[in-house]
Amino acid sequence: MTNSRIMKKRIAIQGIRGSNHHQVALEYFGEDTDLVESMSFDYLVDRLLDKKADLGVMAIENSIAGSIIPNYALIYHNDLQIIGEHYLNINHNLMVLKGQTIADIQEVRSHPMALLQCKEFFRDYPNIKLVEDVDTAETAKRIQNQQLRHIAAIAPNVAAVLYDLDIVAERIQTIKNNATRFIIVSTKQLSIDEGEKLIANNHITKASVRFVTDHKRGSLAAILNVMSDCNLNLTKIQSLPIIEKPWKYAFFVDVTFEEYGHFEKAKVLLDIMSEDFTLLGEYKNVRL
Repeated sequence: MTNSRIMKKRIAIQGIRGSNHHQVALEYFGEDTDLVESMSFDYLVDRLLDKKADLGVMAIENSIAGSIIPNYALIYHNDLQIIGEHYLNINHNLMVLKGQTIADIQEVRSHPMALLQCKEFFRDYPNIKLVEDVDTAETAKRIQNQQLRHIAAIAPNVAAVLYDLDIVAERIQTIKNNATRFIIVSTKQLSIDEGEKLIANNHITKASVRFVTDHKRGSLAAILNVMSDCNLNLTKIQSLPIIEKPWKYAFFVDVTFEEYGHFEKAKVLLDIMSEDFTLLGEYKNVRL
């Protein structure tokens, strides 16, 4: 009999179980996976390259904080491909050991960004000390493992379930409409196999590309016009300096389209018109 564990996909996530990346892995792949925890995005990429993981879940932009710029460079420089995307509403919950209440809290520990996004909530609790920590879910795990009383964590709901903590205040972030876009990344060989399946099922409706323009006036405008003429909808453009070429910039662009043929035509033209054109991924647009 085949061992079912061998068939599980190994999914690298940034952070540990109970993090937002874990939540995305659950929603995108289901529970039948092996998680590979990675405390940094660089380490996540290493796990893909050394074949310790099959696929990776990587945050790429947030509706409040904007793009996670270093991750664009990680994808390009490590020759990764984007094969999917997932949007997650970010909810920050205040959690403690079972039996504790909000009145018992003396200190809240969490990632600096989580603390910043919940700053207004804590104006009503001036006696609570806010302490920056490495990771939201890691703090929740430590509270349970070390039975830390009077200490609270700010973390996703999945962390409270996983580490058996009580949520004493839900959705405490100042801006309630806070979402993060995550991408599913793979090494190139796997992406080819997955891509062929998507094309066959007419599921490719979005693409990510990188290109460099020359310094001639109107170069970028000409490329954007080609995208429009080919019926592509530009949903994201992000410039990034080319470190080895001062004052030279690469553009990372996301486009959506109704027919794959439109993008195929655009690819040929963009490759001719730009410098160093690279296809970073073709996948399904989940926000139709």
